[in-house]
Amino acid sequence: MFSHIMIGTNDLDRAKAFYDAVLGTLGVPAGAVDRHRVFWRTSTGVFSVTVPINGQPATVGNGTTVGFACQSAEQADAWHAAGVAHGGTTCEDPPGVREGANGKLYLAYLRDPDGNKLCGLYRMPRT
Repeated sequence: MFSHIMIGTNDLDRAKAFYDAVLGTLGVPAGAVDRHRVFWRTSTGVFSVTVPINGQPATVGNGTTVGFACQSAEQADAWHAAGVAHGGTTCEDPPGVREGANGKLYLAYLRDPDGNKLCGLYRMPRT
């Protein structure tokens, strides 16, 4: 459905360091800098950050969350810990299991150094 997701940053170097660490826990190679943007490419899509080209500060989307697929609860925890260790802040409930209509999910929420809301999500097997 998506070719890529791009979010704004006010500090490209800080964002690259943060996302290299966070996405590295998911096996994603370090991002490639292209002028005012950084791209992390995988076989399933592209995530990127950019300094806004209109010269205005990057702002956070109220109600916006970017979710990253994790392969286990342990990987989601490592993703979250890497984010906090590299300037992110935890938000919502602590990482853990949430149950809903679609079964059990292991969710870990944080905000990146620019305040963008992120989620590490592991879809737990049905038992």
